[in-house]
Amino acid sequence: MKKKLIALAVAGALAAPVVASAQGTNVTLFGRAQAEYSLVDFASQPSQGALQDNSRSSRWGLQVTEDLGNGLKANARLEFGLNTGSGSATTPREQWVGLSHSHWGDIRFGRLQSPFKDFAGGMTIDPFAYTTLQANGAGGTMSGAANGMGSGANTFVNSAIRYDSASIEGFTFSGILMPGDANSLNPLQSGSIISGFLPGGLGSNGNTGGRNGEFDGQAAAKYHADFMGMGIDIFGGYSRDNASGIQKSIGLRTEEIWRVGASWAWENFKLSGQYEDVNNALGAATCSTAASLTANPLDSGLVSGQCNSAMNWGGDGNLWFASAQYRWGNTTLVAQGGMTKAHAGGVNAAAARKADSFTVGAIHNLSKRTSIFGGYQHVYLDNPNGPAANNLIATGAGAPLIGTVGYTAPNYVNGGANRSTFTIGLRHNF
Repeated sequence: MKKKLIALAVAGALAAPVVASAQGTNVTLFGRAQAEYSLVDFASQPSQGALQDNSRSSRWGLQVTEDLGNGLKANARLEFGLNTGSGSATTPREQWVGLSHSHWGDIRFGRLQSPFKDFAGGMTIDPFAYTTLQANGAGGTMSGAANGMGSGANTFVNSAIRYDSASIEGFTFSGILMPGDANSLNPLQSGSIISGFLPGGLGSNGNTGGRNGEFDGQAAAKYHADFMGMGIDIFGGYSRDNASGIQKSIGLRTEEIWRVGASWAWENFKLSGQYEDVNNALGAATCSTAASLTANPLDSGLVSGQCNSAMNWGGDGNLWFASAQYRWGNTTLVAQGGMTKAHAGGVNAAAARKADSFTVGAIHNLSKRTSIFGGYQHVYLDNPNGPAANNLIATGAGAPLIGTVGYTAPNYVNGGANRSTFTIGLRHNF
């Protein structure tokens, strides 16, 4: 009888969420496991099928909280990404320490997500975020910049300070500041365009930080209101990314991005959209490995990666995105799409490029933690440079250097080919 009681107690402990407490500090283990079967079809190429998690959705981490009294808390987060398809577990995600208060908000220090990603639009308005059908980068809509300032699924800003305000009459504010040195954290400083995508960096080291007080940063604000059964959100933001020394030497200047957007919800319907205007693209001229959906950024030959949100280096452009959702019981039906336009110009007078996309699909919740999703996405490319001129990754010996004659901003790989994607996946949060 005693053995049975011990066995039941052990089983109950294993079934409960993993929470440890020591001297007032609570440590919670959390995470997600996801796998997708995707079939990608490029024009004039054989279809490619794979079972993997190239959107880098899977992760595990520790959330730490200590109550300091009078509404003040100490917080920390250590999070690492996984890939259920390849078994890799080397991708660093959020890693920070901070303080929060119910009245004045939350401040964090370390490796952080940007407000453009998780606060004002970005991944917050894309129901297919962290899947092969996501809008950022791969879908021809939403910036997936490798500097961490965009909406990329696996992009984070290194060595940063972020503040999120408490809600005041429906208004909230978020800002991030990167006071580092671009020449010490900038992977492009070595001269190779792919330095920031090598193992260990995985596209998220970032061209962040400035010299002599030229801090990089982002600020965003949003307003929420409930009116006659409707929920309305309006948001906007500004992003600034200073050019490093080597970038200035080839004529690049400070990147500036303006974003506006809104969401409207009524009963089972929800509509969302956003628009971004990009000037003097730096980080917006690149993308993260998650945004491009490549298992390895050094892949060559027939790979499934594209990054259609990329601008021309030093050029201007704009991106827009729109999404419609309808909740039917435990199932959410989704239709969305948009456009990316990279204007002609930049450091090497590259030609204009355009990508249009649409996505249809569904998400079915088996429980509060487990869901099945699937759908279809198509990307149309209008790219006068052709696929060879727009490959970010050189398939021969060595990669192009920034400023090299003939180098243009990437569509990552398979640059000139329209793309169709079918996918079905399973996700469990814990």
